[in-house]
Amino acid sequence: MANTIQIDVVSAEESILSEEAEFVVAPAKMGEVGIYPNHASMITLLKAGSVRIKKINKSDEDLIYISGGILEVQPGKITILSDTAIRGKDLDETKA
Repeated sequence: MANTIQIDVVSAEESILSEEAEFVVAPAKMGEVGIYPNHASMITLLKAGSVRIKKINKSDEDLIYISGGILEVQPGKITILSDTAIRGKDLDETKA
């Protein structure tokens, strides 16, 4: 089994995602942050942009668009808290 890390993405309205991933890339205030399993613990602010999530045994990445927020990395777990978050596949061009 691949080395993985748990990721939870939560908006003010609902839990958007809770699953295992191989790596995550998030738009931190000072630049993009790439997080692999066993990453050092940290907390940072996020700016508006897309969170890229590489799921286990999949060739493509899932996208979640956020309005900014907070990223917390703990051993074995990533938590992203954002006022607004939406999965890329759920975007509606007319609403955007």
